[in-house]
Amino acid sequence: MSKKKREIPVFDHPIIETHCHLDYLKDRPLEETLAEAQRVNIERIITIAVAPENLATVRELAQVAPFLYGTQGIHPHDAESYSDAVEAEIRQHVPHDKMVAVGEIGLDYFYDNADRGIQRDVFRRQLQIACDTDRPVVIHSREADDDTIEILREFESTLTRRGVIHSFTSGPGLARYAIDQGWCLGFNGISTFNKAENVRDIIRMTPIEQLLLETDSPFLTPVPYRGRENAPFYIPFVAEKVAEVKDIPLQSVLEHTYHNSLRTFFRA
Repeated sequence: MSKKKREIPVFDHPIIETHCHLDYLKDRPLEETLAEAQRVNIERIITIAVAPENLATVRELAQVAPFLYGTQGIHPHDAESYSDAVEAEIRQHVPHDKMVAVGEIGLDYFYDNADRGIQRDVFRRQLQIACDTDRPVVIHSREADDDTIEILREFESTLTRRGVIHSFTSGPGLARYAIDQGWCLGFNGISTFNKAENVRDIIRMTPIEQLLLETDSPFLTPVPYRGRENAPFYIPFVAEKVAEVKDIPLQSVLEHTYHNSLRTFFRA
């Protein structure tokens, strides 16, 4: 007989899910996912754009419910599909009230799905969109710490809203630079993985005032549900792990990350 997994905890304080991909979820109908998220007191959900073909999908999803929001941007994996037309589409729609950031953008030298020079160019072009539209940024950076820092330095004086380096798995150098520059760092189910002590070390060094919770679902499902498709309603496990790693009360994590999310994406 299989051991019954622990129920998802429900906290009195609401949580904001700052990074997921609702259009990638396949295991259950969207209505069920959203209902379960609300049951565990997730107040808002931000679903993230990554490619030209899902920019419109994200915009449509953001209209499904009042608590859904989206972003507009091209992931480094798809940097070679970036064009003037794609940029025009992002510029046109990212100022909409339901679009809260430019993203997911950045650099990925782990998979190298796109030429690195093109990745850097597309990253810069989208950071400029954020500057021009006064939007925060959702950054993906993997095995590209030095170039990420170099490019962000170019925008230190013009990118006033900053944003988040999401699913943070980079080294302490990028973490310290981002923290010093007023960025938030986003953490998800990786924090619960046995071999992710490097990520827990970064959680320890991140001020609670600059920490965001996310799932990056359908990827990176937290323990004890690892192996299943991830979903926004698993985010309470991430909150618990952050409190444990930082050795602070769970209520403090919930309150701070909630206000950090509002400040970063909703100007509150």
